[in-house]
Amino acid sequence: MPRNRFTFALAIVTVCLLVATIGLVTLADQPAVQTGNGREKNEYKSREEIPERYKWQLQHIYADDQAWLRDRRELERQVASFARHQGKLADSPQALAEALQDYAAISRLLQKLYVYAKLGLDVDTAHPRRQELFVQAEKLNTLVQEQTAWLAPEIIAIPHERMQDLLKAPKAAPYQRFVQQILRAKQHSLAKETEQLLAKTTPLAALAEQVHAALLMEIPFPAVVGGDRQPRPLTTTNFPVYLQSPDRELRKSAFTAYYQTLARYQQTFARTLAGEVEANNLYADVHNYRSALAASLHGSEVPTEVYEQLIAAVNQHLPLLHRYMELKKRILGVQEFHMYDVYAPLLAADEPYIPYEQAMELVLQATAPLGKDYVSALEHGFRSGWIDVYPVAGKRSGAYHWGSYGTHPYVFLNYMGTSQDVSTLAHELGHAMQSYYTHRNQPYLYADYPIFTAEVASTLNEIMLFEHRYKQAASKREKIRLLEQFLESFRTTLFRQTQFAEFEKLLHETAQSGQSLTAETISRMYYELNQKYYGPHVVSDREIALEWARVPHFYRNFYVYQYATSFAASLALAEQIAKEGEQAVKRIREHLLAAGSSVSPMQVLRASGVEMSTAAPIRQAMMVFEQKLNELERLLAEK
Repeated sequence: MPRNRFTFALAIVTVCLLVATIGLVTLADQPAVQTGNGREKNEYKSREEIPERYKWQLQHIYADDQAWLRDRRELERQVASFARHQGKLADSPQALAEALQDYAAISRLLQKLYVYAKLGLDVDTAHPRRQELFVQAEKLNTLVQEQTAWLAPEIIAIPHERMQDLLKAPKAAPYQRFVQQILRAKQHSLAKETEQLLAKTTPLAALAEQVHAALLMEIPFPAVVGGDRQPRPLTTTNFPVYLQSPDRELRKSAFTAYYQTLARYQQTFARTLAGEVEANNLYADVHNYRSALAASLHGSEVPTEVYEQLIAAVNQHLPLLHRYMELKKRILGVQEFHMYDVYAPLLAADEPYIPYEQAMELVLQATAPLGKDYVSALEHGFRSGWIDVYPVAGKRSGAYHWGSYGTHPYVFLNYMGTSQDVSTLAHELGHAMQSYYTHRNQPYLYADYPIFTAEVASTLNEIMLFEHRYKQAASKREKIRLLEQFLESFRTTLFRQTQFAEFEKLLHETAQSGQSLTAETISRMYYELNQKYYGPHVVSDREIALEWARVPHFYRNFYVYQYATSFAASLALAEQIAKEGEQAVKRIREHLLAAGSSVSPMQVLRASGVEMSTAAPIRQAMMVFEQKLNELERLLAEK
C-alpha cells in the first residue's frame, strides 16, 4: 500500500542527507579551506554573526511561532473531523471527492507545519524552542497517519465497477491518478485484519536500521596518524575525509583502523542486516510478490527489468573503471594501488577557495541554457531567503532541498568554498527548481516527485556546471582537477551505486533461497563483488570485505540503483540540450521539471527524452565516461 504522500516527501529529504555516508562527503565534514595565512575563509562563529543574506527566511512560511501554533490547532481540528467521511466513500462521486479534498488539505497543512519546525531545528539544533516545535510536529505527523489510515483500505474495498463509475464523474476526476496509485496495491492486499496485524509489526521491522545506526554511533575508534605522526581522532564522520587526504599514511591508518574496529562487531552488524533482508522477503512473500525487489519497485512504478538491465550494462563496462583505476595508480606513482588509495586526489596541491558569490555566478552561467525564466527564478532565490549557506556550531551537517507547497523552496548548505561545494549548490538548486516548477503546474496531491526523477533534475545541473567550468578553465591543472571530479562522481554514482544494488539483490536472493546470512557469508559476497568492480589494478584489501557494515542505504530496501539510473538519464538530457537547444529544454521544462507525480516516473523521463526501459542510456553514459577518461589521459600525458 502506498505511503502517505507527505511521508514519501520526507523520505526524499532523508535520502539527500544520507548520500554522504555511501562514498561522498558531507559538506560540514570537509576540512576547512585555508587561505595563504592559514585562516579560514569562513570565520563565522555563531549564527548571529552571519549576514541575513546568507540565511534562509523561515518567516516566509510562518511570520512567527504563534502563527505556527494557530495552524497546529487548525490541523488538529481538521483531523478530528476527517472521520466523518469513513464508510461513505462509495456513496457518490461527491462523497469521494470531498474526502480526498479534505485529505489533501490535512496533508498539505501538516507538510507546512513540519517543514517549518524541521528547517528551524536544523540550523540551530541546540535551541530549546526549535526542539519543542519539532517534537510537536512529529506528534502531528503520527496523529495524521493514525487518523487517516482507514482511507486507503476503504478505497481498495470499493468494487471495481463502482470505483470506475465514481471516477468518471467530473467531481472525482481530478483524483483519478491518486486513487489508481492506491488501487495498484489491491492485487497484493490481504484481508483487513491481516493488514492491520502486519501494520503493527512495522516498528519491529525498523529495529534493524535503528540498531545499525546506534551501533555505528557508539563504537569507539582508535586515533590514527599520518606522515606527521600526529594522532588524530577517527569517527564515522571524518573517516571519508581521511580517505581523500593526499597523505597516504593517514589514508592507510584510517582505513585499517576503521575496518578492523568494525570487524570486532561484525556478528552484530550481520544480524541487523540479515534481519532487514528477512523482513523485506517476508513482507514481499505474504503480499504475493515474487521477490522483495519486485515488491519494492512496484510502488514506484518501475519495472524490475530496469534494475536488472542497469547491473548487466554496468558489468559489461567494468573494464572502463579498471582502466581509470590503472590511471590513478600510475599517476599517484605507487607500486601497489590499495582500496585506501581509491579516493586520493591526483593533484595533491590545495584547490583554490571559491567565494559563495562566485559559486552563485557559476551556477547561473551554467544553467543559462535552461532558459531566462529558469535563471531569473534562481537569481530571485539567491537574494530572497531561499538558501542557508554557512556552517556554524549547532547547525547539522550535510546539504538538502525541501519546502512546502505554496511557499518557495529552501536549500540547506554548509558551504566551505571547495569545488565540490559548488557542485552541491548546483545539485540542490536542481531539486529546488523542480519543486518550483512542479508546484506551479500540479495540484498538491501530484506536486511531489519520486527519487527516480528527482535525482535526474539535480544531477543535470551538476553536469551542466561541469561542462561550463571545463570550457572556462584557464589552465591544464584546473582542467585535470575538474575532469577528476567528474570521473569520481561517475565512479561513486554510476559504478558504486550499481555495485551496492547488485549486492543488495544478491543478499535477498541468498536469504530467499534458504541460506543463512552470516558475517562470513555477507563479507565474502561483498569482497568478491568489490574485486570484480575495481579490477586487477587495485589490491582488494581484506578490510574492504566489511564495507557493507557502514552503509545505511542497505536498510532502505532497493533504492540506491536510482542514483545510477538518474546519473545516466541526466547525461543523456545534457547531451540533448547541447545538440537540440530549446527543443530539448522545452521537453525538460514541461515534463521532468513540471510533471511531478501526475504520471509514472518512466513516462516522465520518456516524455523528457530518455527511455529508461532499455539499457541504451547506461551504454550512452559509459561512452561519456570513456570520452572524459580519454581527455584526462591526454592532459596527463602532455609535458
